[in-house]
Amino acid sequence: MTELRFTAIVPAAGVGARMRADKPKQYLKIHNKTILEHTLEKILSHPYIDKVVVAVSKDDPYFDSLEVSHSPQVIRVNGGSERSDSVLNALKYVVREKLSTWVLVHDAARPCVRLSDISALIDEATSHPVGAILAAPVRDTMKQSDCNGEIETTVDRAVLWHALTPQMFRSEQLAEALTKAMFHNVTITDEASAMEWLGMKPKLVTGRMDNLKITQPEDLDLAEFYLTRDKG
Repeated sequence: MTELRFTAIVPAAGVGARMRADKPKQYLKIHNKTILEHTLEKILSHPYIDKVVVAVSKDDPYFDSLEVSHSPQVIRVNGGSERSDSVLNALKYVVREKLSTWVLVHDAARPCVRLSDISALIDEATSHPVGAILAAPVRDTMKQSDCNGEIETTVDRAVLWHALTPQMFRSEQLAEALTKAMFHNVTITDEASAMEWLGMKPKLVTGRMDNLKITQPEDLDLAEFYLTRDKG
């Protein structure tokens, strides 16, 4: 491990339309705390994470009212219209202020990540030439459809993984990858995809499937269960 203190980036400028809620999903509450608060508090509880840069919409009316937003470890930057824009804005701050050589990018709506998984990611990423992401092997039989919604073929699940977060890369290298990919109008769905576009091969680090991303209304109940269990 090259350093013992790292910076996390949490893009939180999305609106979460699939939740069909009256506010962005990161501000919905579980146990009287917003999802974003759960996520930030979990990330900051890791002994190797020193600061979190949170990218929120410029006109976000919720973030400043959160207690965690006033922590000296939490830095707010303006987000963008896409996740990649928000991450890049946060990266520019990290690089400019020389916060850390490495960054861990984590979804705002993944409050159930385990500290042990973060530790495993840090160990693997910092010893790898590119970096690494948390991921979970696909368990179900996977089907590929045609344009009519009919099964085209069964895909070999042995080589398929669910990409999770955090995803950990060197801050300057990730900023370069995102900048170049966006310049060429490449679709970036996660940080690893930007690195892949440059021909790099990030390491896959097996993480737990209960590190779910809250996307649909039913995910709230499952996240509440996991958070309640982890308190016990």
